[in-house]
Amino acid sequence: MPSQNLSTVLDHLKVARDRLGSGAVWRGGTGVPPVNHTEDARATFKLHHYDRLYLMTLVALLAAFAVSCASNAQPPFDWKQIEQAIGKAGTVQPDGVYKIGLPRTDLHVKVGDVEIKPALALGSWLAFRKMAAETMVMGDLVLLEDEVGPVIGKLQEGKIEITALHNHVLNESPRIMYMHISAHGDAVKLAQTIHDALALSKTPLTAAAPPQSADQIDLDTKQIDQIMGRSGKINGGVYQFAVARSEKIAEGEMGRGAEPIPASMGLATAINFQPTGPGQAAITGDFVLIAGEVNPVIAALRANGIAVTAVHGHMLEESPRLFFMHFWANDDALKLARGLRAALDKTNSAK
Repeated sequence: MPSQNLSTVLDHLKVARDRLGSGAVWRGGTGVPPVNHTEDARATFKLHHYDRLYLMTLVALLAAFAVSCASNAQPPFDWKQIEQAIGKAGTVQPDGVYKIGLPRTDLHVKVGDVEIKPALALGSWLAFRKMAAETMVMGDLVLLEDEVGPVIGKLQEGKIEITALHNHVLNESPRIMYMHISAHGDAVKLAQTIHDALALSKTPLTAAAPPQSADQIDLDTKQIDQIMGRSGKINGGVYQFAVARSEKIAEGEMGRGAEPIPASMGLATAINFQPTGPGQAAITGDFVLIAGEVNPVIAALRANGIAVTAVHGHMLEESPRLFFMHFWANDDALKLARGLRAALDKTNSAK
């Protein structure tokens, strides 16, 4: 029996039981209670009978609801096919996003005297999210200037949207461009299109190298964590923080049904420390901001000797509107941590 029919039966049984309990069905509907033991026994029997029917119907309704939920549940998505299409494995994030890192280990980029490690500012990435009827992908592709045109052409052929193209740092050599992308559709087709586009660049698309040691770095990470008010992690010789915003962010308006986008799809403030000498570090990353936070964060960074290198968008239709502020400095690591914390305190970041 459909669950809506069971619900109707349940409602009728409840009404009948309530009328019986109140005496409304006794003595021709007069509401006068029984005056002898026989009538009292019959009424009690009817009352218990309705109680049993009500309970049995309730159990059946709950069972029907459980079956419905089970039939509507989405089976786990097989991310292996995405790995095969891209050529590199990713990891499932705590928020369910499948993220693939594509560091530009082929590049040797310097800002002044600092040679940038891929984990500091040369990490392409792709983030896939399985939705009810399709897959969403977002990403950031690190490219040389002469790679931009061919990659854009191949992405547009495959209906992948380019949502931004710009710098993140200043005075780097060779010059690096960052291309942000977004698309919805069949997961494997999206992955294949992105693979074919990146194949027109020199982005390494082979299996990931064995991970570097994750437990040592020439920085006082305990002190940095204490200043920042959260714990970082070591990745590729760089100490990294990812700080999500407190409010939900959607592609489109949530009031019109848009779903929130997980923070791991490029919506968390990224802060990276690369050791450059005893107690020293180069820092870069980007703050994810709403309009009213932009200038207070600029002021906090500059007051602490941290240069702002870019302010721009990464998306096209996000709600609320976001601005991504990139920064750079090479100085005492603890001093820089205090400056970054001062800037974070100007934002609506998750605690």
